[in-house]
Order: sequence, then structure tokens, then C-alpha cells
Amino acid sequence: MILDELQRADRYAALHPGFEAGFAFLKRPNLLDLATGRHEIDGERVFALLNRDPGRGREASRLEAHRRYIDIQFLIDGNEEIGWRPTSDCREVSEPYDEARDVGFFAEAPLTWIVLPRGSFMVFYPEDAHAPLASQGDNVKAVIKVAV
Repeated sequence: MILDELQRADRYAALHPGFEAGFAFLKRPNLLDLATGRHEIDGERVFALLNRDPGRGREASRLEAHRRYIDIQFLIDGNEEIGWRPTSDCREVSEPYDEARDVGFFAEAPLTWIVLPRGSFMVFYPEDAHAPLASQGDNVKAVIKVAV
């Protein structure tokens, strides 16, 4: 898991071939004006999901993990708090992995809660279970999906 400000994203571009294109998308000046939904970057290898969602609170936010995609979650506006726990510590499956949706859910609670500041991003690899939308209030977030 990585947490940093978008202005320093260039230092992470070398970690994966798709990161550079994903961070370039996040640096667009009109990001807040884009429509909710999927935005193509590089076909199925890299794409963005723009979400406008209310927070669910810590109690309703579930740990999830992906196998085919790395998440780069970027807060455009609002408030966001995300729980984290390594998938190696997740033993109780609450919803089995769904290959079509690339997501599985766990019953454990996160080990830590992290505030995602506006203008910052978090990178979640397949070994990072994460519980998004744990804050209260609305947020606008871009999630860059980068194929493993």
C-alpha cells in the first residue's frame, strides 16, 4: 500500500508500466467535470472509474481485495477514509472472489484506518485488502484500475 500526494506520483511510475498513464489521467485539469463511470486510458490494461458516492462509515465499509487489478484511488473532492489489512491476515471470506467483477470480500476488520486527503492517492496491490468509503459525507473519487 502506498499513500502520497499526486504532485509526487512521478516517483512511483517505475513500479508498474501502467502507472504513468494512470497518473497522467489523474493530473487532467478537468477531472471533477468528467462524467461518473468508466473512462478508457489503455483498454483493459488501464482504465479509470469516476465515482460520486456517500461514505458508509467504518461499520458498513467491508474489506475487499482484487486479483487482476491494482487500485490507485485518488480523492478529487470530499472526505475519504479507507481501512487496510494485508490479505495474508484475512481468513474469513464473507463473499467469495468473483472473477468477473475481480473482487472478493472479507469479514475481518481493518488493522488500521487511513484518511485519504484531497489531492492524494493510495495504491492497493492484490495483497492489500482495503475498506473504502469508511468516512461520512459525500466524495468524488477516481479509481485507476491497472492490470497486474
